Amino acid sequence: MKKSIDGNALVYCQGAFNTANGKTAHGLVRFTERYNVVGVIDSTYAGKDAGEVLDGKPNGIRIFENIETAIKALQGGKEFPKSLVIGLAPDGGRLPKEARATIATAIKQGWNVDSGLHDFLTNDEHLVALSKEHNIQIRDVRKTPDRDTLHFFSGEIEKVNCLKIAVLGTDSAIGKRTTSWLIVHGLRNGGKKAEMIGTGQTAWMQGAKYSMVMDSCINDFVSGEIEHAVVSAYNNEQPDVIVIEGQGSLMNPAYPGGFEILAAGRPDYVILQHAPTRLEYDGFPGYKLHSLQEQINAIEVISGKKVIAVTVNHENMTPEQIEPACKAITDETGLPAFDVLAHGVEGLIKVLEKHIK
Repeated sequence: MKKSIDGNALVYCQGAFNTANGKTAHGLVRFTERYNVVGVIDSTYAGKDAGEVLDGKPNGIRIFENIETAIKALQGGKEFPKSLVIGLAPDGGRLPKEARATIATAIKQGWNVDSGLHDFLTNDEHLVALSKEHNIQIRDVRKTPDRDTLHFFSGEIEKVNCLKIAVLGTDSAIGKRTTSWLIVHGLRNGGKKAEMIGTGQTAWMQGAKYSMVMDSCINDFVSGEIEHAVVSAYNNEQPDVIVIEGQGSLMNPAYPGGFEILAAGRPDYVILQHAPTRLEYDGFPGYKLHSLQEQINAIEVISGKKVIAVTVNHENMTPEQIEPACKAITDETGLPAFDVLAHGVEGLIKVLEKHIK
């Protein structure tokens, strides 16, 4: 069993696994240093291997029909959970009503509960009372910290003298975080010191040491919190490369999070994540996705920095379609294009190594 910060965890993702609304669960199934994920709850794929369903690669994480079947299967073994983690990431961050019964069952088992949704469990009197009765902890990852603990932009980021890369996207829920982690791990495997700056709740759940939750931070402090995370990573770790996880996209109507990352994170270069088959912004039918070239131009005009590579999300593509899609992007933009999840990160790392200071 791998070492983890918070031990064994069961991930709740009922009805959303292998969909855009399950991206928190997907991140935890692929990689996390915070938990040892022992199972996922989603009746749609009950009995299957989570890695096989998600990426076609078995990873030994079982999918259970409900919490009762998970408890029965894991009871008495080394994989019995210490925590229930909410793996849902729906538009608006709302918790489905039916999830509360599962959360209550977990608390009665003596499990801690972590949630990254905007519906705070610590505002639910029944669940809070249960947590006190069973002496467990509920953590609402997206709950805004007290204002006196937040940071305002100071300009200290200009002293950060290592390569800073922002992984932005042409849309939300498009794989920016996964690509960021793959880059960090690829650099580390190549002997470079690299740090991930998490900007969402899932990166924190995956164990990102330097992170902030951008979409729940008070607007006046968003830039300062991004800067503080980058500066802290640089001062404490002295890395060769800092990789900043993107949020939303510049032109997504609901999640235009790229602006703050460009303005406050002040990356040296940008990598742009793109899904070639996606025609409309995620969750907003009728809102046509701006073209890849338009988005590259916007990033470069706003930041004055270059997009140096495109990373591909292969949703709705067969394996045989990936390489032609990458070639088409290169032909269109003149930039190297990689599917790092399907084919590995080595080619992209070679591009980045040319820019390490």
